[in-house]
Amino acid sequence: MEKERKVFKLQGRVQHYAWGGADYLPGLLSVDNREHKPFAEYWMGAHENGPSMLEGATALNEYLREQPVERLGPYTAERFGRLPYLLKILDVKDMLSIQVHPSKKSAELEFAAENKRGISLNAPDRNYKDDNHKPELMAALSEFWLLHGFKPEEELIQILAATPELNFLMPVFSIGGYQLLYKTVMELPQPEVEEVLQPLLDRILPLYHNGDLVRSEEHFWAARAALTYNQGGRTDRGIFSIYFFNLVDLQPGEAIFQDAGLPHAYLEGQNVEIMANSDNVLRGGLTPKYVDVPELMKHIRFEATNPRILAGDRAAGHITVYGTPAPDFELSRISLLAGEAVTVKAHSAEVYIVMEGRLGVIEEGGAAFSRRSGECWVALYNGKFELRATADTVLYRAAVPAARG
Repeated sequence: MEKERKVFKLQGRVQHYAWGGADYLPGLLSVDNREHKPFAEYWMGAHENGPSMLEGATALNEYLREQPVERLGPYTAERFGRLPYLLKILDVKDMLSIQVHPSKKSAELEFAAENKRGISLNAPDRNYKDDNHKPELMAALSEFWLLHGFKPEEELIQILAATPELNFLMPVFSIGGYQLLYKTVMELPQPEVEEVLQPLLDRILPLYHNGDLVRSEEHFWAARAALTYNQGGRTDRGIFSIYFFNLVDLQPGEAIFQDAGLPHAYLEGQNVEIMANSDNVLRGGLTPKYVDVPELMKHIRFEATNPRILAGDRAAGHITVYGTPAPDFELSRISLLAGEAVTVKAHSAEVYIVMEGRLGVIEEGGAAFSRRSGECWVALYNGKFELRATADTVLYRAAVPAARG
């Protein structure tokens, strides 16, 4: 591999989680999927559990480790010591688990504590897989539905009052707010969960099957959750959270940021997602996976959330930037008409993926190659190249924000 090069084709990694669809990602990546396997996520980055591959079958994480300062840049190498983000494309067919991510400080302390207790990194009851936080930004590629933080007080009271089976929680919320409300349902003995939720499900499931519920109603998602996750006569208590959290509907191009402690769950649609390079997830239901209620309760922000939908800020003519408080990543959307060109300089290691169209990538004094929909590449620190669109093209760029300062 020519070491003086700064720009390389990249091959991401598909994750076949059960909740993924069978058509969207195979179509994007031009992959045959006659077996109808679930294609849930396409990873682009240097995550140790699924690194992307450079030309010549070199793993990106290994390549960056060889010369971190030269390839990541001084700022990123000194602050993070590795590529600090992971870029993904998601196809959510079945809803994901309700989850919360820890802060950076909490992750460091809890990861060390689990190591000290001798819990294997692969143990099913392991909560912390690394010592990093996991803030996330997602931008919708289709209409996208998700749960995002606790409803404002007035809205929460309204839905508890309008749902007879949940009326008993109104005085609980009045006395102890969000924390007591959530603690009550998460610690409710399983027979009582069945006793409370089964009458609700008996009422709404026929409406769901008849097509009488719409996606803007919590009942729609509660019914779908029951059909997806209630197994062996056991009702998933995560159904309560569907009524507690904001139900958000994003349109293509809109984005939302989810920081440490904010409970959330993806429900349906396709998105591009960028996050800190971590795998720390504390789950709260809608999953057959491990749920540690005491640990979950330690990290949730028990407060009202007013969802802030991001349209992005227009930078240089072709570029829209979705800014967040996270120091680890920045996501940009670049739009070019056929025949247009723009010159780009990488201030750290930056990952790009084409979502629509086709373009040429011409490195200054180096290689040139074309990229079409579903194809990606990486530009290392100080790499300078031209993007020349041969068709109307939309692509996304993952970068480290302060490295640009």
